[in-house]
Amino acid sequence: MKQLSQLALLSACALAFASPAFAADSHNHGHEHDHGAMMTVAATTAAMTEGEIKKVDKDAGKITIKHGPIENLGMPNMTMVFRAKDPAMLDQVKPGDKIKFIADKVNGALTVTKLEVAK
Repeated sequence: MKQLSQLALLSACALAFASPAFAADSHNHGHEHDHGAMMTVAATTAAMTEGEIKKVDKDAGKITIKHGPIENLGMPNMTMVFRAKDPAMLDQVKPGDKIKFIADKVNGALTVTKLEVAK
């Protein structure tokens, strides 16, 4: 009887974890959606890090940021140089500005992929 209870529990857990994936596919109605990309965007949006601009180097396309922990990179508080994914980001900030940003590894380089001036 104990084995039957354990089997039922395992089956229930498997269904609980599988159901969202099946639900996403069953609501497709003939339209193609990239659910993985939507989940990545949602996860990335929640991972903004607070920081302060220390230096902007438009010629090199780089920005120096004193920042809090960057969870997705496993990085503690520090000051470091990042590449800017979009050079236009560098026109939005100046040293001393408080920001929120997302950084990730892009082609092996630590890169700011999203940047907002804190209000």
